[in-house]
Amino acid sequence: MSAALALALCSASAFAATPKIDQFYGTEEPFASEAVYFVLTDRFVNGDPSNDHRDQGGAYPTFDQRVPGPDGDTDNIGYLGGDFKGIVDNADYIRGMGFSSVWITPIVDQPDEPFTGGKPVHWGSFWTDQGKTGYHGYWGVNFYKLDEHLPSPGLDFAGFTQAMRKQDLKIVLDIVGNHGSPSYTMPKDQPKYGEIYDRNDKLLADHQNLPPGKLNPAKNPLHRFYNTKPGVAELSDFNENNPAVLDYLTGAYLQWVDQGAYAFRIDTIGWMPHSFWKAFADRIREKKPDFFMFGENFEYDAAKIAAHTWKRNGNISVLDFPLRAKLVEVFEKPDSDYGALAGALYLEDGPYANPYELMTFYDNHDMPRMDATDDGFIDAHNWLFTARGIPVIYYGSETGFMRGRAEHAGNRNYFGQENIDAAPHSPIYRNLQRIAKLRQTSPALQRGLQLNVRLKGDEAVFYRVYQEKGKAQTALVLLNKSDRARRITVDEYLQAGQWRDGFTGKRQRVKNRLTVSVPAHGVRVFFLDQPVTRQDMRKRLAELMARKSPDPG
Repeated sequence: MSAALALALCSASAFAATPKIDQFYGTEEPFASEAVYFVLTDRFVNGDPSNDHRDQGGAYPTFDQRVPGPDGDTDNIGYLGGDFKGIVDNADYIRGMGFSSVWITPIVDQPDEPFTGGKPVHWGSFWTDQGKTGYHGYWGVNFYKLDEHLPSPGLDFAGFTQAMRKQDLKIVLDIVGNHGSPSYTMPKDQPKYGEIYDRNDKLLADHQNLPPGKLNPAKNPLHRFYNTKPGVAELSDFNENNPAVLDYLTGAYLQWVDQGAYAFRIDTIGWMPHSFWKAFADRIREKKPDFFMFGENFEYDAAKIAAHTWKRNGNISVLDFPLRAKLVEVFEKPDSDYGALAGALYLEDGPYANPYELMTFYDNHDMPRMDATDDGFIDAHNWLFTARGIPVIYYGSETGFMRGRAEHAGNRNYFGQENIDAAPHSPIYRNLQRIAKLRQTSPALQRGLQLNVRLKGDEAVFYRVYQEKGKAQTALVLLNKSDRARRITVDEYLQAGQWRDGFTGKRQRVKNRLTVSVPAHGVRVFFLDQPVTRQDMRKRLAELMARKSPDPG
């Protein structure tokens, strides 16, 4: 019997119903079973050149606008053609890696010209937008309207989400709630910039190329959408105290939920108050109960981002920036210590409503990509797909694409069909696929409590335990990030029984100790598909259950 067949048979039979058991789990959130592939849509694959709109912009072309760098390198601040069809055409690639959801950048209508205000973009610059287009989707002008660069015949947003669901992939939609497009410092006012339109294309708001301090909401109704203090760069900053802003955004985003958005990623969530997001979340969930959302608050202090997750603030998960800082520290440096990760997990008495519902990642489109060796990426993926949290991988990281590159220095470069076709030859890809597919079959790895045995030096050993709804599974995870194979022994909390190798399906009788060889930059996972009976482990798990989540209300 092949290893793959053995694994499939074991997975199918492992979770026979058991008598009522004590409840041990990290989270019951359904989204915790997901693994997310993050695509910057315009930079993935140009599946339909007919929607490129290369004639837009007139004297200011929008397509393929390059920023020169050292040694002949270039960044690009124009459109490059990635669209819905490019994603659908490669759905089997994404699903085949072990992902179940795709996070895409915002889909709403953008200005049709490059921005002429702000500061000129140069290699490696940040918050500089002069000459840049809205290829990224974060410069919305009509939040009810699909940007024309994305659809193809039969693939509007509803058609796109349906096509992806047929491929067993859900769509996480990136949304913006605090700003629109750049709005002032233009030498001459440009069409759409600093403007907001309703579902009928009626002008609702217009910055009129005025700096925020010169707006006059009391006298000009077109200014009431905006704050009169600067926000980020030259972006139009929405007035969180104007009920019309909340009405407009919830109406627009409910439209996209109705068309198949499965979850939201909320951009710059920290720029609006908790009261705004609580009201927003309540309205979304009134129509779509239990709808999952996670926000981006670019902040490395857990105490500063945790409040988003509390019930009184909308119960919105967040991208785990504090853990991300430690992941990069550990996986970029060969001489690092797994112990650096322990404190950032917040498994007990932490500030989050539930740490198991956080989105875990090591890089994205707003920061330098991780600058690791192939082995460093492999180690990072072995961790992300076995430890607590919901893993997110940025497009191209499955091959180390543009590693170490920041925004405007290659971070968002075009990936393309050629790189996708070559990806299976990458050792990063092959090892990612291996561990991601294992997580897909394991409720313990998806939502189980994490009990650390040791995180030290090049070794990490921990359990993930899931006992809920008549099912029971314990996963024992052993990680080795050194350049040599290691024999690792575990006896702490180890329950006697028939433990199953997660990758081969082979069963091993264990009494009170397990010693196995873990390959260099490798992972071993063993499963025990029965309730926990060992008393010291039950006691420790009960403590973790009781202390995993504060109750701030």
